[in-house]
Amino acid sequence: MNCPKCGHDDSKVIDSRASEARDAIRRRRECLTCEMRFTTYERREEQPLIVIKRDGSREPFDFHKLRRGLMVASAKRAISCEDIDHLITDITESLQNSFRVEVESATLGDMVLLRLKNLDFVAYVRFASVYKDFRTVEEFTGELAELA
Repeated sequence: MNCPKCGHDDSKVIDSRASEARDAIRRRRECLTCEMRFTTYERREEQPLIVIKRDGSREPFDFHKLRRGLMVASAKRAISCEDIDHLITDITESLQNSFRVEVESATLGDMVLLRLKNLDFVAYVRFASVYKDFRTVEEFTGELAELA
């Protein structure tokens, strides 16, 4: 780590601890040349998550795209934006912790539905109606019957 004052690349670690957000290691360092103290943060390098679509194409996971879909599904329901953000964060953390680089859209949709079912039944049905692409009333009522 280069010193911000003199540019020397030799320093010693004085103190290490987790950052307040617990997403990095905060290190206090001291330059061995000029003795200036400075702070560095060490974070895990995030691997971008790739979604494999139904047609086989791949695209980067888009937090905002999923959030928009969930906002539409939960319109006029007692679900806060924080609840939706937490749901998406829970899914992405679960995928990152399993060291998955790619996920099929069907798997991602199932993960959303599983969490949404516990959060709000109506939002679940709304999201499922788009995600599962019901073609007939019988398919839709069959899904409702399974939930009842």
